[in-house]
Amino acid sequence: MILCIGMVVVTAGCMSLYPASSVPPTSSQDIRLSESKMTYAGTAAYVPVPAAAPDFPASPGGTGIDTKIIKTASLSLEVKDVPGSVAALKTIATDKGGYLSSTNMQKGYNDRLSATVIIRVPAAEFDNALTSAKALGTVKSISTQGEDVTENYVDLTAQKASYQNQLAQYNEIMKKSEKVEDIIKVQEQIDRVQTELNRLDGRLKYLDSRIDLSTITVNLQEPEPVGGDTGHNFVATINEGIAGFLGMIDAIIILIFTLLPLIIIGVIVYGIYRWRKGKKPVAAPIPAAEAAEKK
Repeated sequence: MILCIGMVVVTAGCMSLYPASSVPPTSSQDIRLSESKMTYAGTAAYVPVPAAAPDFPASPGGTGIDTKIIKTASLSLEVKDVPGSVAALKTIATDKGGYLSSTNMQKGYNDRLSATVIIRVPAAEFDNALTSAKALGTVKSISTQGEDVTENYVDLTAQKASYQNQLAQYNEIMKKSEKVEDIIKVQEQIDRVQTELNRLDGRLKYLDSRIDLSTITVNLQEPEPVGGDTGHNFVATINEGIAGFLGMIDAIIILIFTLLPLIIIGVIVYGIYRWRKGKKPVAAPIPAAEAAEKK
């Protein structure tokens, strides 16, 4: 008796076929293939390859999918209070239905504070959030970008639908499979298709996140001190004076240790000189009477 399995009877060009097992069909598995259909008796010895993703038009109107745009902006501000501006940006993001993604604050030359803040806000609030952020200080630079990912999104959606259809077909084949080897082969195909579905789901969720929540990167910088970066700084002057004093002490120590051998030799020579001078005979004093006669 020849059994036809639901979705396995397909028209030529819609689905390709490949053997699920390298073992050729036995005589009990009367498999007859033609260009337009596949029928067999017994357990399935061939399983269908996942059909290629259907070709969808790139235009959103033809797919029922809205245009997908990823919006991003980069803003550089000069502000008087960097920590206060960071807190204000967090409030802006929260009020718009978003959140503060990351903050990086650091001190630079002359103890000037700077920070890089990344906020995520709903795409509908992108312009309002950007306007609020610009009001926090003096705008030094600004740039906005919009990346159209509609075509990629449509393609991923079509692939997902195709694999979901194939998964349903494999599950139907699995229900009708009786031999262990056939069950194993079909299960391998089910696992492969499920892996692809998981990958596509992850990619679509990532795109949805970037589409639904726009990203605004804000660089904050305190104003330059009066006189610019090279202006007078008492603390720096004191530090330079201390460094100069310590440098002079270092120079004296180096000079002493450089001249130390000469000093030692000089001390030894002077000691010998004093010793030899002390060993010379001292003339006896002339009596006073003799001194008077000589006069």
